Amino acid sequence: MNKANKYNLAAGISMKRKYITQKFFYGLLLFITLIVVAFVLGIIIYLVVKGAGAINWEFLSQRPRNGMREGGIFPAILGTLYLVIGTLIISLPIGIFSAIYLSEYAKKNTLTRIIKLSIVNMAGVPSVVFGLFGLGFFVILLKFGKSILAGSLTLAFLILPVIIIATEEAIRAVPDTYRQASLALGATKWQTIIKVIIPQALPGIITGSVLGIGRAAGETAPIMFTVAAFSQPNLPNSIFSQVMALPFHLYALATQITNPPEDKQWGTALVLLMLVLFFAIVGTAIRTRTRLRKKE
Repeated sequence: MNKANKYNLAAGISMKRKYITQKFFYGLLLFITLIVVAFVLGIIIYLVVKGAGAINWEFLSQRPRNGMREGGIFPAILGTLYLVIGTLIISLPIGIFSAIYLSEYAKKNTLTRIIKLSIVNMAGVPSVVFGLFGLGFFVILLKFGKSILAGSLTLAFLILPVIIIATEEAIRAVPDTYRQASLALGATKWQTIIKVIIPQALPGIITGSVLGIGRAAGETAPIMFTVAAFSQPNLPNSIFSQVMALPFHLYALATQITNPPEDKQWGTALVLLMLVLFFAIVGTAIRTRTRLRKKE
């Protein structure tokens, strides 16, 4: 066998090994993905089976009665919506503009690296720490009391790292040729950011926002210290009102009430899951529509 044939044989064996390795890792990743999906679907199906019996118009539209053992969860649904909307109003502008500054304007120096590292570390801080911060700063020091404003500000600080990191990564993913072409046509840097970079990065920004919304809607510890009420007979009438919220209501049903109706607990958990899924679906629809517009 001459050298050429030996070389071709060795190259063929090497390619075959690479192909087998690639197929192995592809199969492994597919298997792990299917396990994760199966767990998620299992949780959803379990909640639906256990909680669907409690879902009716009275449960969704009435106030709780008889120590939360009867009635519905309408004040908790409304309170959760108020908190999510307030959190988005506060966190989105701050998060997006912070990411724009860090990615487009801030100099690459030690201070900037420290700030970015601090943001990443904030994303891993336990939510109960944010709750204690909100209690000490917004509720006591600024005298907002336990209110929608204090709760929204606390949740906004909680999800800010997620929004900033996702937005910054989305902005960095925009090719530099877009910036150079815009500046070459006479646009200012700010016009380039608003008219070119942000539209291109919008799907990534929406993804980060949806992740933040999901976390804000499902947190218990921060709202426990800053806004949530065990029972609130009246609906909120201002940003300084205290409200009921689904996560804390579920916590109260599970731990603070003697012999609570089991279907109420599972029904509340299912409504909370449906609310989070609703925000995720809306965010996905907006992101998909944005991507389709970019392709046109």
